[in-house]
Amino acid sequence: MTTVTVLHPGAMGSAVAAQAAAAGHEVLWVPVGRSEATRERARMVGAVPVDTLAEALERSAVVLSVCPPQAAEEVAELVSAHGFAGVYVDANAINPQRIRHIAEAIAPGTSVLDGAIFGPPPGGARTARLYLAGEGPAIHLVEGLFKDTALHTRQSSGAIGSASALKMAFAGYQKAARTLAGVAHALADAHGVGEELTAEAQVMASNILSDPEYLPSVAARAWRWAPEMQDIADTLRAADLPPDMAEAAVTVMSRWERDKDRYDLSVADVLAHLRRPGI
Repeated sequence: MTTVTVLHPGAMGSAVAAQAAAAGHEVLWVPVGRSEATRERARMVGAVPVDTLAEALERSAVVLSVCPPQAAEEVAELVSAHGFAGVYVDANAINPQRIRHIAEAIAPGTSVLDGAIFGPPPGGARTARLYLAGEGPAIHLVEGLFKDTALHTRQSSGAIGSASALKMAFAGYQKAARTLAGVAHALADAHGVGEELTAEAQVMASNILSDPEYLPSVAARAWRWAPEMQDIADTLRAADLPPDMAEAAVTVMSRWERDKDRYDLSVADVLAHLRRPGI
């Protein structure tokens, strides 16, 4: 059995923690300052609460950081400040420069792994993939945490930064495409041709544009996606590629900023919010 600390059990983090717990490992978390929703998720997956981060780190061989991307450095700094010398898995959607900075400047005495999660929160019939880049022994330890679970581990083909680059490449397309669909539906709706646009999209090979009912969930998560899109822009810029598309998506998502976690909004609501900035 390996003891793991998860920081912090949101929707994805709690699902990942559940897989480690199901495989027979001890999963710790620190409830201080966390919401009741987070506490309930931790209870549901069997995570063991401990009083302080220092206690959790003292008992753990592995730390899993699955947090909003804008908090990745802050979380790493908190762990590093306690002198943690185990395996630190940053599984956040951040750019390669940031994960290398975490590994080299923030936590140089720790075995840092660059992680990237693909797919929905794992559990039941849902599976996800965790790509890992870094030192071989550390990767093997983490692979053991999720053996025969719904979270399938895969080694990235490059050094630290490669798993994050893979995530940026995939998410750059995936999230920008969904944001563009929102703009297209908002424009059609403004001219009264929303149904016609949906009908035309139904003959397309891709089904993204043919299902506007998912857009409220995009608006509700835009507060998390916008920082990720900025990281994608930085990744493109570092590769001498134009970042304009990713930066434009950040601008669009900012119009959904007040829709944070509002999964109850209608399609008409979120389309209107795109047309009226600052609503």
